[in-house]
Amino acid sequence: MTAAAAFFYIFSGIMLASAFMVIAARNPVHSVLFLILAFVNAAGLFLLAGAEFLGMILIVVYVGAVAVLFLFVVMMLDVDFAELKRGFLQVLPIGAIIGAIVAIELILVVGAWTTAPDNLISIVDAKAPAGITNTQALGQVLYTKYLLFFQMAGLVLLTAMIGAIVLTLRHKVVKRQSIEAQNARTPETAVELKKVASRAGV
Repeated sequence: MTAAAAFFYIFSGIMLASAFMVIAARNPVHSVLFLILAFVNAAGLFLLAGAEFLGMILIVVYVGAVAVLFLFVVMMLDVDFAELKRGFLQVLPIGAIIGAIVAIELILVVGAWTTAPDNLISIVDAKAPAGITNTQALGQVLYTKYLLFFQMAGLVLLTAMIGAIVLTLRHKVVKRQSIEAQNARTPETAVELKKVASRAGV
């Protein structure tokens, strides 16, 4: 067994175990930490496949931003997870249907890979052109041939971000000081004197 094959089995095994623990852990903070571990091992697999740019993007974007954001949101928000788990049985049939569809798609992909590998593009044939790096080749393809799809994906993400802001934005009435009204006050308007009889109370 070569060193590359050994590292592949190590990274893939840890990634699969971490992915399982993401959905199996009872504590949501532990789930996010296992998700970060899965991302790191997936980045290692990208490096083994020669896609160093995707590996670094996975570390910088997903681990450094998305997963850490999930961790802070879970730790800062007072979420009643016991209340959320009560409605688990209601959505279980829909989740089972979606899981079955995903399982069928994975079986079809694996079956096509094993039965007709010639119809699929292998990683070996998708190397970067000579003289430029993998990152440069990816940038040239992304900003030339697939520029329209790249811009459309950005617009979809922008629309989702604006929708999330609109749905969660709450306008609060804030009392502000009026300097003109404070300066215009006089002792006659600001103070009211009342004469109260002795032992009569207010």
